[in-house]
Amino acid sequence: MKRIVSVSLGSSKRNHRAEAEIFGEKVIIERIGTDGDYDKVIETIKELDGKVDAFGMGGIDLYLRWADKVYTIKDAVPIKEAANISPIVDGSGLKNTLERRAIRYINKNIMPLKDKKVLMTSATDRCGMAEAFYRVGADVTYGDVIFALNIPFPVKSYRVFSMLAEIILPIAVRMPFEKLYPTGKEQDTVTTKYEKYYNDAEIIAGDYLFIKKYMPENMSDKIIVTNTVTSSDVEDLRKRGVKMLITTTPEFNGRSFGTNVMEALIISLLDKRVEDVTVEDYEKMLDKLNFVPRIEYLNKDIELHKKAEGYK
Repeated sequence: MKRIVSVSLGSSKRNHRAEAEIFGEKVIIERIGTDGDYDKVIETIKELDGKVDAFGMGGIDLYLRWADKVYTIKDAVPIKEAANISPIVDGSGLKNTLERRAIRYINKNIMPLKDKKVLMTSATDRCGMAEAFYRVGADVTYGDVIFALNIPFPVKSYRVFSMLAEIILPIAVRMPFEKLYPTGKEQDTVTTKYEKYYNDAEIIAGDYLFIKKYMPENMSDKIIVTNTVTSSDVEDLRKRGVKMLITTTPEFNGRSFGTNVMEALIISLLDKRVEDVTVEDYEKMLDKLNFVPRIEYLNKDIELHKKAEGYK
């Protein structure tokens, strides 16, 4: 039996435990939130180190990747160093493969994405998804400066955003992480301050907590492409009128876990040191696991009209 545990800086309200059978072996997958308490994250990892097959680092990234460069987030280093026996991953390696595949899958099997208006709430933590949207010809607004730095400055050009990323990322990774991303109780705070950017988009994509942070009450006919959602998140999206929810990670017992959890699962199955795992290893394992995006139509009338709108 394998045990995968994501220890998160996020809210404990989002805790979950699921069991699955993968390749004939029972796997327990858990998410433990610490409500923004760094010391508790480190304490929990030290307590479980060697007792679990792999850790996921939740609520914080260790690495941000853009183009061929990797940037290490300063505040995440002590969390990584708390695990001396069990491997620990933040999901960034898997995002680069799984989320590229997810966008290609959507474009081929769900809807053509060319010229679709996409708001990416944060592209720098999802370089694979951002590049994939660009490659299929989507009309993307990159919202990193808005959602992470709280500056209303949307970027429409992938090339311009790439240049900005190379300037901003070396600075951002040295900032206190809570200045960049909602942790603890901040994850439950929602304001409609940037509503106009949602209204202008057909598809809202990226980390769910960034999407939720400024989400308007009225999200009628919007499509959400994200990863970690709980059953209550899904119900909230339904009430707001969201047309379709697409999660890049699969569902376990009514919940889609984050990429850090899925990467930890893959690491445990590969039985290799994290630093030795290649992109090809991730690709082969994703093929074996047959991970495809979870697609859910959230309003009944949508199912009736999806053919008329060109969905397969």
